[in-house]
Amino acid sequence: MPTLSLINFNIICATLGGFISLFGLVSYLFKERFYLSEALISLLAGVAFSPHGANFIRPLDYALDTDQNLEQITLCFTRLVLGVQLVLAGVQLPKRYLQIEWRSLSLLLGPVMAAMWMCSALVIWALVPNFPFLHALVVGACVTPTDPVLSNSIVKGKFADKNVPRPLQRIIIAESGANDGLGYPFLFFAIYLVQYTGMGGEGFSGGAGKAMGLWFYETWAYTILLSVGYGVTVGWISRELLHWAEEKHYVDRESFLVFAIALALFIVGTCGLIGTDDLLACFVAGNVFTQDDWFRLETMDDSLQPTIDMLLNLAVFMWFGAVCPWSLFLNNSVIPLYRLVFLGILILLVRRMPIIFALHSYIDQIENFFQTTFVGFFGPIGVGAIFYLSISREYLRKITVDGEIRADAQQLSDAVEVIVWFLVICSIVVHGLSIPFAKAGYHLPRTISAAISTNSTADPDPIPLASNLQTHSTATRDTAEKANHRGRKRDTPTPTPTPGPRHTPQPIAFQIGRSVIRAKSPESEARIGSGSEGEPARPVNLVLKEERADGP
Repeated sequence: MPTLSLINFNIICATLGGFISLFGLVSYLFKERFYLSEALISLLAGVAFSPHGANFIRPLDYALDTDQNLEQITLCFTRLVLGVQLVLAGVQLPKRYLQIEWRSLSLLLGPVMAAMWMCSALVIWALVPNFPFLHALVVGACVTPTDPVLSNSIVKGKFADKNVPRPLQRIIIAESGANDGLGYPFLFFAIYLVQYTGMGGEGFSGGAGKAMGLWFYETWAYTILLSVGYGVTVGWISRELLHWAEEKHYVDRESFLVFAIALALFIVGTCGLIGTDDLLACFVAGNVFTQDDWFRLETMDDSLQPTIDMLLNLAVFMWFGAVCPWSLFLNNSVIPLYRLVFLGILILLVRRMPIIFALHSYIDQIENFFQTTFVGFFGPIGVGAIFYLSISREYLRKITVDGEIRADAQQLSDAVEVIVWFLVICSIVVHGLSIPFAKAGYHLPRTISAAISTNSTADPDPIPLASNLQTHSTATRDTAEKANHRGRKRDTPTPTPTPGPRHTPQPIAFQIGRSVIRAKSPESEARIGSGSEGEPARPVNLVLKEERADGP
């Protein structure tokens, strides 16, 4: 007799598939009309289906009821999502983009990242009670990189097409892709110092000198430089092999389209085997792979890569909603809730905004106050922060004395978990709702004002003057064009308008009853009622002409 099989695999497939299907039915409405990010919607769905809600998604069951296994699953999931996203981010950039825009990128990846790290650490140090500054540097390093997954919500879609110039979109993509991999030096600078100088270096000899030696050798030489070299090599070889296979007609269309995603999986796996920075290697490989712009142009109109991107986004943020330690925000030994809320507000305001305003004049893609505010505010904290959270907690477990985690390492591990998770949730919610609230705040007063003025006008004219509309749209278009392309070569050449037939302004019409009387026009004085084609028009001296509204 048939029985129900309520195993986790069946439940998770049904839940995930059902949510993606239902969300797909209204995705355009939510994303392009309400400007809600899919990350926020997926996070809320994850909470609803988690043990805090319907209990359809049971993370601890999949991790065999151990928190360490659960963190390992989350780490592997974030590595997979970030690896694919970063290769696709590299592929999206045009030909030789990193070489051409090296000046702006060096500012964003150097002084801007360092300032974000230091500002975050100072705010955390000030608000968390009895928290050493060295520990604050570790937590600040986790939230320093801007997230490439959440950045997609502000550089893609109708809002971005209307409000974010293409050069600005590209620099945001490049920054969010590169700085995720460059978070290692900031994180391990602080972690090595904690390991070798915390509590007098108990259990580890060598002091600060040993810590700096490890930082230069293991972090910079092995993790960063090796990953860059590996990414360049794999990207170049992959591009040449795909060129060769395409010329020989050995590769079919489906394999061609999925090649970049397969490349991401290969790099994540091989970098994991040798213990280097898979995130940076993926981004560099994606750039080198499309260095000649061939693959990007070939796949520009294809929807496979955006589709995979969307599926990964929905899945990972549902997972975050389910595994987030919500109860720790209320009950923890690190920081009370009111301080945690204030910390989240300050981080979103001062982590990135001051340094962007200080350096915006040196970044060519940022051209005005609005764009400076936009780039300064939209530096989301997301999947990358959870990745570095898992990396840091995994390493801190190795700082042991007599088989037990050292007291300062345990305190730091607990603080990282609470603070980073809370800041990620704050960023998803605030950045996910910022555009809808901004649009509502812009349109609502105008709508109310228009309704009041319409009701109070004695002789309303619902149809605006065409001349006013044309003047306004042209002025808006000209202003946007000047702001977007001030003194710089445009992405696509502006087509030269071809001269068309000259249009003479229409004469003013006066209506009396059903008769329409038109004023004298230059055309009417010169000619009227031409004969057959090619014959000269017969000149007349009529000044006014009466027409019937119901016929000629």
